[in-house]
Amino acid sequence: MSDTETGSERYRAPALDKGLDILELLSEQSAGMTRAEIVKAMGRSPSEIYRMLERLVARDYVVRSFGGDRYALSMKLFVLANRHPPVRRLVAQATPKLDLFARDSRQSCHLAVPERAAAVVVAQASPMDSWEFRVRIGARLDLLDTGSGIALLAFQNPERRAETLATWGSSTQTARLHEVEEELERVRSAGYRIAESGQLLGVQDISVPVLAPDGDAIAVLTCPYLGRPASDPCASISEVLDRLKVLAGELSLA
Repeated sequence: MSDTETGSERYRAPALDKGLDILELLSEQSAGMTRAEIVKAMGRSPSEIYRMLERLVARDYVVRSFGGDRYALSMKLFVLANRHPPVRRLVAQATPKLDLFARDSRQSCHLAVPERAAAVVVAQASPMDSWEFRVRIGARLDLLDTGSGIALLAFQNPERRAETLATWGSSTQTARLHEVEEELERVRSAGYRIAESGQLLGVQDISVPVLAPDGDAIAVLTCPYLGRPASDPCASISEVLDRLKVLAGELSLA
């Protein structure tokens, strides 16, 4: 028995190999594949592929398109890969910086990461003031209705965008995404987003992406900016934006 056989062939698990082959095949397809296309590409029987696909769908590793005729990877592998320890490290690195930002600007701030078809708040800081607005850690934010979500969408690469669409599996959400394409392009061009909150009147959401080396957003920093009277000044919107840009640069992966 050769060293290769000892290492990779001795303990074969055909069913597991089959599932991994499907995942690797779908990872290369931005628009997903039909079951017939998967069968042809893998050279296996339709019944084998059907059973494996059904298990992968049941475990949320693969999602069907809205019409049910195409299969694509979900965000589950991404979530598993980024849950521990990378997200823990990101939170540990970000927390003292968020605290400093909140103290100096007198504004709250939160850090959100993508998870399936949403954004999840993983860190948050608030100023030591009598009045504040903050988003709780663990909150799931809609990608199309929140500043954090829109900023994440704006800086998703095409492959991630395709995964998001496949995860949604809804023609309504897809139509809404097309409606905000122009805004997403403006955000990409500017490198940040400032707009009125879609949840609370009088709040300006200021969002800046935390980027991977390829320009894809691994997280987003958002300050739900609250104005104060002249007798109780705080950092201006432009000052907060500048501070968020610096903070995002420190957290982004070189």
